[in-house]
Amino acid sequence: MNLRLPDDLHEQARAAADADDRSLNSWLVAVVRRAVTLGETPNRPEGPGTLPENEVDSRAP
Repeated sequence: MNLRLPDDLHEQARAAADADDRSLNSWLVAVVRRAVTLGETPNRPEGPGTLPENEVDSRAP
């Protein structure tokens, strides 16, 4: 799986992983696992996880 992140978000994620003494991949796995376990995944289309106006859902037609 490839994950494309904007450069600024990539740098923030890398910094968070470094601060947690993890690889970026390990940190991302932990973040996704926590979101799924706690039910913090986005609720579409009107839930609290909707995208800000300036972001585009790549799954949109």
